[in-house]
Amino acid sequence: MDNIQRFSLPAIHEGEIPLAFMNTNISRDKGVILAADVGGTKTNLALFQIQDGDMVPLKEKSYPTKKYKSFLEMVSNFHTDDMPRINGICLGVAGPVIRGKVYGTNFPWAIDSEEISRELHIRSVSLINDMEANAYGLAALQEKDFETLKSGTNIPGNAALISPGTGLGEAGMFWDGSHYHPFACEGGHCDFSPRNELDIEILQHFQKKYEHVSWERLLSGPGIMELYVFLRQISGIKEPQWLSNQMSKGNPSAIITGTAMEGKDSVCVETLDVFIRFLAIEASQLALKFKATGGIYIGGGILPKIITGIKRDVFYNNFVQSGRLNALLEMIPVKVILNEKTALLGAAYYGAMALQGD
Repeated sequence: MDNIQRFSLPAIHEGEIPLAFMNTNISRDKGVILAADVGGTKTNLALFQIQDGDMVPLKEKSYPTKKYKSFLEMVSNFHTDDMPRINGICLGVAGPVIRGKVYGTNFPWAIDSEEISRELHIRSVSLINDMEANAYGLAALQEKDFETLKSGTNIPGNAALISPGTGLGEAGMFWDGSHYHPFACEGGHCDFSPRNELDIEILQHFQKKYEHVSWERLLSGPGIMELYVFLRQISGIKEPQWLSNQMSKGNPSAIITGTAMEGKDSVCVETLDVFIRFLAIEASQLALKFKATGGIYIGGGILPKIITGIKRDVFYNNFVQSGRLNALLEMIPVKVILNEKTALLGAAYYGAMALQGD
């Protein structure tokens, strides 16, 4: 097994981040769950045994999403004859789930829960948005799985998630006074909102290429690369040969942020600062829309890798910038999720709870 943890179902339901669910009567021993976190770049699969109220990991594997023609093809590779029979499945998928179906936002195939149920002969199949899965997974985490980016007053209330990665995911968590109710949204595809002259130039540049400029165009791995190209162009500073060589051999966005953290190139440094500024702005807007006094959680694959290079003042000054509502934004804590398996754990939890009610 690769890093994935055993966790307790009762602890999730009654823990520091208590979650409401369709069923609260948890069986102490019922079945095997296949959990999946299906993203635009990779898909993580894991098999869990429900044992004495705990979710015990049996197997885990990661697949490059776009190299497979379907989720079923991936499962056939993952679940071999020597593995126990699957009783329930839950997929957290990057895309809007409508009536048990989803067409991937950043990958080229569709997923249908009824087809999966029929083909695999499994009655309990749940399909949820990957950000909803992330929300459910929060309660399985420990204190070491979070890094506080901005402190707050910890007033009970709604919470929200924002996750830059291959794309930009967002979700909410409605607080009913005792439990959180996670729900998906597609806020990452809302319009980018510029604040200054540079932002307007960025908007105009992206509009020429894409027409519609969403936050996802900027707050994502591909967005980092495109921001860098634009900032390099307007700076008039030639790209160093050593940097060109590195980017030709690896992930350009990761190399740009890594170079910025080392302070080795001024355009890379500016690119990271602009990215963090935009993240702060959109996180702040999300906090206001959801009145998220319970906190903003930042997930995705980018932030954990650059957390040591984030200029906290850049984030803070752009998060608390809403005029008359600054006092509210001051109250809201912002935490980075460091555990990359959060969505997978959330899918496992959701699948286990759905199986209880089956």
